[in-house]
Amino acid sequence: MGKRSVVPFGPQHPVLPEPIHLDLVLEDEKVVEAIPSIGFIHRGLEKLIEKRDYNDYMYVIERICGICSYMHGMGYCEGLERIFDVEVPDRGKYLRTIWCEMSRLHSHMLWLGLLADAFGFEALFYQCWRMREKILDMFEASTGGRVIFSVNKIGGVLKDMDKNMLESFVKEFDAMEEELKRLSDVFLTDYTVTSRLKNVGILSKEDAILTGAVGPMMRASGIAIDTRKLGYAAYGDIDFDIITSNACDSFARCEVRIGELFQSFNIIRQAVKQIPDGDIAVTVKGNPSGEAFVRLEQPRGEAIYYIKANGTKNLDRARVRTPTFTNLTPLVKILQGCDYADVPILVLTIDPCISCTER
Repeated sequence: MGKRSVVPFGPQHPVLPEPIHLDLVLEDEKVVEAIPSIGFIHRGLEKLIEKRDYNDYMYVIERICGICSYMHGMGYCEGLERIFDVEVPDRGKYLRTIWCEMSRLHSHMLWLGLLADAFGFEALFYQCWRMREKILDMFEASTGGRVIFSVNKIGGVLKDMDKNMLESFVKEFDAMEEELKRLSDVFLTDYTVTSRLKNVGILSKEDAILTGAVGPMMRASGIAIDTRKLGYAAYGDIDFDIITSNACDSFARCEVRIGELFQSFNIIRQAVKQIPDGDIAVTVKGNPSGEAFVRLEQPRGEAIYYIKANGTKNLDRARVRTPTFTNLTPLVKILQGCDYADVPILVLTIDPCISCTER
């Protein structure tokens, strides 16, 4: 056994988009153990449920995270819709589905850019984020926001998209898909990328199950679970496959996310083609009483929302279990035995959202 040393990694680090701290126990250049420490940006958002009524809290829960904001608001609304026992109009469901997949697109594009930046491929980073800007422009055109959208409401959505807007978005996505084919070829074949990702950070199928991995982290280990298949929003009417890989390494996690980008384009095309006319929301009055448990597939994986209402305007509980919180255990697993130089890449492969984790 070589001499062991403890090296602090984060919370400030050039390759980290968000503040996570790891104490890395090293033997020479090998990581023996990784001990995570979170809490640097805890904001007490769940405690605010006691001070904000259930309608106002919709705008608070969106601010858990700037990347996953749309689906945080949607998960909260779906929970209260179950408590109120109201059915969202079909057009509202389809609009939610389109915005969900646009969220997945811009989140995965952001991640691909950060990954490229982590191993020094700056040109690739700029290309990914340039494409992501187009999606944010579409969000701005359809919701009025680029980070916080505030377009969900209990009973449906607040804004509609007309036929011309939807068709223009599809044309933009078609052009973006062709561009992504060329871009993804770099990620999947270029030696600069593959040499840093292949056979690095192995998470076997068994370890993925034991550590509770979710999302692309889990599907890259050969587990075909995607909560969109539960059929919430309009997903029950849309045909799509679950993207998986059996390689179980960092390259597989990149491959799965790229596959999901192309899948999102296809889902949006189907949704635009099938979207019915009609109302986008129903009116919901009164105070909620009861509890609900909702599962959604965020870009980073399965998120869980638990809502408990007591018949007053203030809820008893609004609890969120985010995918990054769950993926920290698999992260610790893949860091054991890795080279010290690979730590930044491995941290990024779980697509960490520490803002979601701490709330």
